Amino acid sequence: MPRSDILIIGSGIAALTVAYHTCKTYNVTILTKGALKSSNSALAQGGVAAVVSDTDTWQSHYKDTVTAGCYHNEEALTKYLVKQGKEEILSLFKKGVPFDIDRAGNLLLGKEGAHSLNRIVHAGGDATGKALVDFMSERIKGKVRIHEHTMALNLMKKNQRCVGAIARNKEGELIEYSAQHIVLASGGCGQLYTHTSNHSFMTGDGLAMAYRAGAELVDLEFIQFHPTMLTLKGATIGLISEAVRGEGAVLVDEQGRRVMEGIHPLEDLAPRDVVSRRIFSCIKEGRTVFLNIQHIQNFKVRFPTIAKMCSDHGVDLKKGLLPVSPGMHFHMGGIKSNLSGETSVPNLYAVGEAACTGVHGANRLASNSLLEGIVFGKRVAEVICSKPREQTKSENSLRKETSGLLSISLPAKSEIQKMMTNYVGIVREQSGLQIILDWFESMISPLLFQPINVNNFTNEQFERLNMLTLGYLISRSAMQRTESRGAHFRADFNRKDDRKWLKKQVAHNKQVNLKQEVLIGVN
Repeated sequence: MPRSDILIIGSGIAALTVAYHTCKTYNVTILTKGALKSSNSALAQGGVAAVVSDTDTWQSHYKDTVTAGCYHNEEALTKYLVKQGKEEILSLFKKGVPFDIDRAGNLLLGKEGAHSLNRIVHAGGDATGKALVDFMSERIKGKVRIHEHTMALNLMKKNQRCVGAIARNKEGELIEYSAQHIVLASGGCGQLYTHTSNHSFMTGDGLAMAYRAGAELVDLEFIQFHPTMLTLKGATIGLISEAVRGEGAVLVDEQGRRVMEGIHPLEDLAPRDVVSRRIFSCIKEGRTVFLNIQHIQNFKVRFPTIAKMCSDHGVDLKKGLLPVSPGMHFHMGGIKSNLSGETSVPNLYAVGEAACTGVHGANRLASNSLLEGIVFGKRVAEVICSKPREQTKSENSLRKETSGLLSISLPAKSEIQKMMTNYVGIVREQSGLQIILDWFESMISPLLFQPINVNNFTNEQFERLNMLTLGYLISRSAMQRTESRGAHFRADFNRKDDRKWLKKQVAHNKQVNLKQEVLIGVN
């Protein structure tokens, strides 16, 4: 049984940050489902939100974050996030992260939806995530044991403490990895939906594993849909960063009418949940929505990644109209964790999108996700380094070869995606949620109440097991929250999605912060 001081599951910015800050003094192992740089973080375009301008303040960033989050944010942790952001970003800049600068050497700052000021630090125009992942990967090279194409299947527990994980490597071998500290940084769950900006590996594995290990999950109903996915012939091709609207692009229909005019005071730079619902409504009416980029000078220079994506798929940038529709982008809910990344299971930490610290509330503010991975990744590393180091020792195998669920009939991924998109999508209502809960419960019971024999399921089957488990939990959470807040919109509690309703909802959110019932895992 391979033994490490720290076992990290995942390879996005949160995982790499933990490894970066611990690998000089600790024995660190990373398990990643694909290649090291196959993650949502590497795909992130817009940038990192941070208060690095003399005209900006952490209080302003905090206000924008909680306003976008519909006042569902955890106050102390959100303040920690925005206060620490400046220090971490300037430190990375000083160490060599190639953030974009002007001729005087000052950081260039972009603007995105729901931000009151320009505070988005970016790299390579629209390749910020890649720049950060490349930087971190280079600095842990040779210092961390990295097991690529190795899928973690289940967490291992002994005396109610997490002691490691069972994984399958690319040769098909099942291996038990033990460690003193286990960090889940496995990312999100975008593949639960038909249309998503997420990497193909994002099937919610970390959350499902944590649930099976008895961890607490919270706020699962809050699913953020990004408004502008490049969409051709009904298929989503890839993300068009919110930074494009920050540079002056506007949403229009096929007749050139402004889509967001009169909908929200910030119009095209309204919070993502508002813009996504508006585009969704237009599409239901039979209208086609475009992102008009005609007023952006040097588009190919400012947004080279997006320009190449459009060119590769035959979209003529000279016409200046990019067809768009919403797609699942980010999960605000996750494994309940505190400022130190600690979960309800001893020795198990969660960080990044897999975690729910409460900093994003009901709707994440643009470009706060990379910031979260960097700030809380370092915090988790500091907490681990502050704890007494156990003497390395081997563990007897904890896997019971003949026990647990042997087999089960599983629906196809596409069927799960279709059900989630139809009934737990941008707009929800009780009748649809009841339909999907009945559907899940007809097949989910054996998964929730029996241990799983890892020997009898392929990696692809495990992905579907995880999708079913998490899809059920998200649907159950969405049914329980009988209000509209941020990314969770219940049509059965709202007559109109207009400015008048929005003003009432904001007032309601300021006064009432309904916390979701915590879902506690089964082990």
